[in-house]
Amino acid sequence: MTTPMMPDGQSQQRPSTIQQHEAPVGMKDIVDQTPQLNEEPALENDTPETVDTMADEKCITTEPVRRVRTIGWDGPNDPDNPKNWTQTRKWASTLTVAMFTFISPIASSMVAPALSDVARDLNVPPGFQTSLLLSIFILSYAFGPLLLGPLSEVFGRTRVLQSSFMFFMVFCLACGLAQNKAQFFVFRIISGLGGSAPLAVGPGVLSDLWPPEQRGKALGYYTAGPLLGPAIGPIFGGFIAQDTTWRWVFWATAAYTGLVQIVGLFVLRETYAPILLARKAAQTANSSNANDSQVSVPKPQLSILLAKALKRPMFLLFTQPIIQALALYQLYNYGTIYLILTTFPNVWIGVYHEKQSIGGLNYLSIGVGFLLASIVAAPLNDKIYVHLKRTRGNGKGRPEFRVPLMFPASLFCVAGLFIYGWTVQFRTHWIFPNIGMFIFSIGCIVSYQCAQTYNIDAYSKYAASGMAAVVMLRSIAGFGFPLFAPAMYDALGYGWGNSLLGFIAIGIGMTAPLAFWLFGEKVRTRSSHARSE
Repeated sequence: MTTPMMPDGQSQQRPSTIQQHEAPVGMKDIVDQTPQLNEEPALENDTPETVDTMADEKCITTEPVRRVRTIGWDGPNDPDNPKNWTQTRKWASTLTVAMFTFISPIASSMVAPALSDVARDLNVPPGFQTSLLLSIFILSYAFGPLLLGPLSEVFGRTRVLQSSFMFFMVFCLACGLAQNKAQFFVFRIISGLGGSAPLAVGPGVLSDLWPPEQRGKALGYYTAGPLLGPAIGPIFGGFIAQDTTWRWVFWATAAYTGLVQIVGLFVLRETYAPILLARKAAQTANSSNANDSQVSVPKPQLSILLAKALKRPMFLLFTQPIIQALALYQLYNYGTIYLILTTFPNVWIGVYHEKQSIGGLNYLSIGVGFLLASIVAAPLNDKIYVHLKRTRGNGKGRPEFRVPLMFPASLFCVAGLFIYGWTVQFRTHWIFPNIGMFIFSIGCIVSYQCAQTYNIDAYSKYAASGMAAVVMLRSIAGFGFPLFAPAMYDALGYGWGNSLLGFIAIGIGMTAPLAFWLFGEKVRTRSSHARSE
């Protein structure tokens, strides 16, 4: 290694260690060990509970700076630690993030009942381009988290979430002002990028706030948004478009977003431990005696820190089998949901000949299923986790204890698809397709919750980056599945078309949870990036 040059041109050998001095409570001296710059660091000792003022060992310069100290919480009950916040404060933050997560997916589907009106006013040809009016927003979800998730691990959760949502609000307004299809597509993409922030940052916030045995209930409220929002969005959109114009669909969304932003300004506070501890380190450095702590140690370079953070989601996706399996599992689940949501109006308007607003009410069967399952399954998930922690984990929790509910959830998805498809095929009473969708939605939300909690428990510190990798693939599926839906139903009909989806769901829905249960712990122990808390 080349030794650094001092300002006068003389070289100075970097010390391999820093001499120990008496440090205040909660602080310890750092051993200077500079890793190779082309390696992704191991995470076993890189926990959210301590942070050093270098911010990252790999992001260094060699100029003399003040002694770097590692700052930790002041004991396990430190009130500044988000996990020790009061229940009221934690739930206020959780529900506020859930509101952010709810409004963005509403915007993804709210325009569905008015697609024909948008296409007519903006001269969009029927077919593929008309489908893009809806699904291009979901495509933005694929790429936004790759940027926003890692940025939240550099600049903090709250700053990234609220600044991104400002873009979402502004470009929702712009969509309502679009005068041609090019403007609409551009505005829709940018609003989707901003709206993806809660999907990228939300899991990280919940990981910061809640210990594993309490995390399921919190995630129950959070995960309801990404699925419940698209289900009820068309209900509101249908009535708004019918009584006014499709442009008010976007303006109403922007107005609600503004209200949520105001709530967030008063309620949300930073939760990411490394950011909070870095602030604590800066305060400690400013108040300490600088004269006895001047040594030559690494100093952060923001550009290198950002580069490493931004590549982390793809690094996890291509190197972590658990992330890959979760991505496949959620890819099919999410893609099927959006395939159903985007073809739902065709069933009720085209097959059952209902009015636009009345046809939109059938989305309630999906929404009620999502909501009911979220309320029931979330605390049940925690109870199962605590029971298995006591009986199979010798008092130690494991992410695999989130898996058991995935098995019945997969069966619910399959049963719902079969019931829905064949009852529509034979034109039965309208209640029976809705029963099928109710059952399907229960299975989907439970599967979604279990997969989310498994991911967060396994990759706790980098939950945002881990979720960004999964969100990218599942959002591509949410964009792509609706595009082949018309051809599939034209060729196979609703009966065999949904049966095909069900058969594939059996294979993926049962194989992935079985692999997590049997091999998940073994795979995690071989990875320096996956760990349970």
